[in-house]
Amino acid sequence: MARPSGYGERLAAWGRGLPPVYVDAAIAILCALYVMFDAGVEQRFAWWVPLGAAANSLPLMWRRQYPFAVAGITGITTTVLSMAGGLNDVPAAQLVATYTFAALSPPVKRLIGVAATAVGISVSILLPDDEALNLGVIGIFFAGAYALGVSARARGDRITLLEERALRLTKEQETAATRERERIAREMHDILAHSMTLVVVQAEAGPVAVRHDPDRAEQMFDTISVTAREALAQLRRVLGVLRTESDAAGGDRSPLPGLDALPDLVRRVEGTGLTATLTEDGDPRPVPADVAATAYRIVQESLTNTVKHAAAGRVDVRLSWTDDHLSIEVADDGAGPPSAPPTPSANGSGHGLIGMRERVLAAGGTLDAGPGPGRGFRVVASLRLD
Repeated sequence: MARPSGYGERLAAWGRGLPPVYVDAAIAILCALYVMFDAGVEQRFAWWVPLGAAANSLPLMWRRQYPFAVAGITGITTTVLSMAGGLNDVPAAQLVATYTFAALSPPVKRLIGVAATAVGISVSILLPDDEALNLGVIGIFFAGAYALGVSARARGDRITLLEERALRLTKEQETAATRERERIAREMHDILAHSMTLVVVQAEAGPVAVRHDPDRAEQMFDTISVTAREALAQLRRVLGVLRTESDAAGGDRSPLPGLDALPDLVRRVEGTGLTATLTEDGDPRPVPADVAATAYRIVQESLTNTVKHAAAGRVDVRLSWTDDHLSIEVADDGAGPPSAPPTPSANGSGHGLIGMRERVLAAGGTLDAGPGPGRGFRVVASLRLD
């Protein structure tokens, strides 16, 4: 057999599913019927009682939109009904109005409503020479209605706070996912652009070297193999974050390349026929992994642009260490930026440079890219080490 509380919960759930206007209309009708029933039981029913009951209860239809005004109108009509002898028991409509303004009105209006309700109750009971004891009983009813309204307000505020927190967390997760996708896209761009550029340059020069310098050709094919293998390894590391724990358990999750990988990077560029150098000024020291990866990608993208677009014979990479910054300079002696680049990144202002700028900004640094002091193109980045 079902418990009464179960029936009550189901009834409350059913009521919450109804449109608010239906609920308010039902409450207004019940309150009006209560006034007429009370007058009939007390043998004080008159022709004006239904009109007074309607005037007392009908404003409850707008209690959600205008809680303070409805409480005032209901309070006045309750006082008039009580003094005229049409209401001698609990003022149901005013209790509902008290609950509503306690739940929905701002603090100042709630304070005014409490004071006006106290005055109205006193006038309704004491002026018709009713028993003063009823003042305490009715006061308890109104205090209970007000407390329920305040409780409903607090519960609504908590629900709103939780909804806002959930929405904020959802937006933060979406933002984090977007940033991660952008990071992966930048990583893949840098890896593929650099590695495939070296592979293409070496492969195009390979047939010529096979006919005239077999030893040089063998070295070039070795460079192609090493570059392609490293590109695959880096792609596995980048895409490893997209795998589940079980998928990635046996995969390669080692860190991305850092500053210690720059010598190999420069040597591979030399394999394309360029003269490439790497020098350092100052005292090197350990740096955060994200800063090291950013520095590596800046050098990698700069060298890729030099090989693809600069028609240069020499490129120099310089690392300068200070107490709180690492400066990176990549300069070539090529033709410099063309006046009408055929591709978005041909002058360093396309997707490659955008990716470098985003990396540097994320690391709290600055980036400057443009023509060199004499000829060629130069990229200068400064990364914070603190």
